[in-house]
This record gives sequence, C-alpha cells and structure tokens, in this order.
Amino acid sequence: MKQYVAKTVTSRYIKKEGMFSKETYIERRNALKRKINGGLLLFMGNEYVGMNCADNTYRFRQDSSFLYFFGLDQSGLVALIDLDEDREIIFGDEMSVEYIVWMGSQKTIKDKSADVGILDTRPKEQLKDYIQEAWQNNRIIRILPPYRDANKIYLADLLNSSIKGLAEYVSEPFINSIIACRLIKEDQEIEQMEAALVTTKNMHMAAMQSAKPGMKEYELTAKVRAKALAGGGDLAYPIILTVDGQTLHNHYHGNTMEDGQLVLGDYGAATAMHYAGDITRTFPVSKTFTKRQREIYAIVLKAEKDVIAALKPGVKFLDMHLLAARIIMEGLQKLGLVRGDINAAMEAGAYGLFFPHGVGHMIGLDVHDMEDLGEDRVGYSENIKRSKLFGLRSLRLAKVLEVGHVVTVEPGIYFIPELIAQWQKEGRHEEFINYEKVAEYIDFSGIRIEDNCLITADGAQVLGPYIPKEIEEVEEIRTKA
Repeated sequence: MKQYVAKTVTSRYIKKEGMFSKETYIERRNALKRKINGGLLLFMGNEYVGMNCADNTYRFRQDSSFLYFFGLDQSGLVALIDLDEDREIIFGDEMSVEYIVWMGSQKTIKDKSADVGILDTRPKEQLKDYIQEAWQNNRIIRILPPYRDANKIYLADLLNSSIKGLAEYVSEPFINSIIACRLIKEDQEIEQMEAALVTTKNMHMAAMQSAKPGMKEYELTAKVRAKALAGGGDLAYPIILTVDGQTLHNHYHGNTMEDGQLVLGDYGAATAMHYAGDITRTFPVSKTFTKRQREIYAIVLKAEKDVIAALKPGVKFLDMHLLAARIIMEGLQKLGLVRGDINAAMEAGAYGLFFPHGVGHMIGLDVHDMEDLGEDRVGYSENIKRSKLFGLRSLRLAKVLEVGHVVTVEPGIYFIPELIAQWQKEGRHEEFINYEKVAEYIDFSGIRIEDNCLITADGAQVLGPYIPKEIEEVEEIRTKA
C-alpha cells in the first residue's frame, strides 16, 4: 500500500484568491451542460444564518455545488444556466455603502463573476421575471433539493409554490449530472484535500501530544480547533473528541480524561476553498494501552489496513464494508466475545452490535460528499440497493469504485451499553454473541481508525502525510507527552 506523497498546493491551479482558474469553472459548467437536455438550471447560493439574531450569524458556508461550478464564496447569490438560450447568469445585489461601512470594501459581483468566466450579472429581483418568462414559454425549470430553510422559502416564492410543492421542480437528471461531474476528483482537488490533511495531521498530533489525565475534553478540543484555524481554513465538520467513544457522533466535550480511558478523536480541517479532511485516531489517556485496549485496537487496525489494501477500481465498496466486518468478527471470536459459525453470523448481521456504522463514504468538498443531493444517489446504484439490516443500512457508500474516487476507510469496534442490553434482552443473535463475555467490556467505550484514500488505476493511495496509528507509534507519542 502506497502512501500518497503530500505536495504543497501551488499557484498553477489557484489563479485568484480562493478560486481555481477561470478555465476550470468554464469547463465544469460545459461538462454539466453536455449531460442535460434543455431547461433552466437553478443553483441556490447560501445566505448568512442568524445564530441568536439577524446580525450575529453562524460562520458562512457556501453551497458546495455552487462552489464547484461557480467558485463564488459569497452570500446572497443565485446562479442560472439557461440551456435553451445558452446563457449563464449570476443574480445578486451589489454592496451598498452601508454594507461596506460594516463589512469592508470588496470586489463587485460583476468582477468576481468575470473571474469565473461569467459576464452576465443582474440584480436578484430580476430573477423572478426571468422565471415568469420561462413559464410563459413552457420551459423546464430544474432545481436541486433545497436544504436551507431560507432557500426553501425563497424558492417557494420564486416558483409560486408551497415548500412541499418544490419537489416537482427537483430534477433527477440535474442531480445525477452534478453527481457524475463531482464524483471523479481533479488533480487540483486532490491537492486541496492534501492541504487539508496536512492541517488535519497537525490537529491530531496536537491532541496525542497534549492529552493528560485530569484534563477536560474541551481543553484538548481547543488545541485541535486552534490548529485548524492556523492552517488557513477551519473545521470540515464539528469535532468529535471524547472518552465516550461508544457514542458515534459525540460532540460533548465536558468529561475529565482519566488514566485507563481511551480518547477517540474524529476531526478534520477544511481548506479556505472548503475541501475536507476526515481522520480518526484513538489513543490512551495513559502512556500506554491496557492489554484489553491493545487487543481491540489491533483488530480495528487490521480491518482498516486490509480494507485499504483491497481498494481498487471495480471493487464494490459494499464488499469492503463486509470485509471489515468479517475481520472484526474473527478477531472478537479469538477473544471469546463471538462464537459459532462466522459465515452464518455475517449473514445474520450479528456484527452490527460491535460495528453499527458504515466503513466509509465519499469525501471532497463535503465531508460526506454531496450528501445534500441524496445519500442513495451518491453511494448506491441501480444494481446495488441499500440494505435494511441494522448496521449495514448505515453504510453511506456501497457502489463500484472508480479511478478518481476519494473515500474514507473507518472501521471501528464499540461497546454500547444500551444496544447490548437491548439485544441481550431480545435474545438477538445469542447463538453468535457471548453476552456473558461482552458484559466484561461494558465500560470499554470504542475505537475507530480512519484514513482518506484515492482510488488509482492499480489500487489506492492513502492521502496526506502519515499520521501515526501503529500501537507502538501511538504509545511512543503518548510516552513523550
């Protein structure tokens, strides 16, 4: 398995601050236009969202498809591609003097749009007239699934619809064409993800080097967040840093870390252009792992490394999930937590008790790439449908891998007291699960290990600089902490 050689992001791709070259965006839009037969394509940019009042806002995050095709990281914009008239228009209102007083001088929308190859800019109020004229000529209006309430309300007014009625304008050809464009990552996108992972390594090293018994989780979280900001971007998603690693998406940071516990850290940086890194490492609060922690960690690490080694074009990611699950079950069987025929246990889905989430997902501009367009559309296909089996149904990506896909690989083992109690009470999979032995691990928490991988012509490469994950490497760092 090759480690991708981290490179510095260079100016050969980034021609304007925070943007790729004009030609990049022009070609991306042309590729999209070649996939759809007629109509108006509406791209809703995002607005600022008030946190506790209108002027105290959450950090602005532009819509990812808007960024991908138009590159403008600014609120209040709508982009339109008119396939019938061969027009590309940015609708938005130029800054008033009052705005400049509070927010500072910026380039005009007209100038920013020219930087991405669009010369037609119009005030936002003119969009409704454009839509009305399109209706009068019986033209097709296509939108993407809106996920922000402000955009839902705006679209409902724009299209003379109820919010529920917007579903009739959501276009499957539009959605599927965007997914086809964004799935295969360009070299310049890989460079951005590499840059995100350089910062992400700094975040994880800061945690492993700084954690001490008696420290609050939020103290360690602050050090991690500082590294993300110091990298020139921000977080790709809310930090998971917890001694309660059995809770998969645990954003509570109020626990005191104590000797004998594990810290599960799942976090990543986003670059200024919003490309994401997503890495998980698990390490002991103490200087070394306990024997039990070491045994479980070794199983998870084997699952992660074996899956990465098996990645290649033409492989179903569903099979990668099942490979990880099998390695986990075989490892737990050796420890006495699992019994019986492993093939039968796999068929029944008994692994879901210990491994209730998917082994990975697509990653790019979004940490769960294009999730807003529909997880099944992105991660599944006509021939591969989502399972209803517990654990397996949480797999975000199952379809066949192609060169240029970037995926996470993140197996884990968890001991979730509530889930164990429920399954044991129901007698679920008791022929495969030794509940008496499992009870000895009830306060274990959880372990997850995760890396980001680019699918190449002959296999896969782990992106970013190497982040220590071998037991001896982690313990060496912790010993020096």
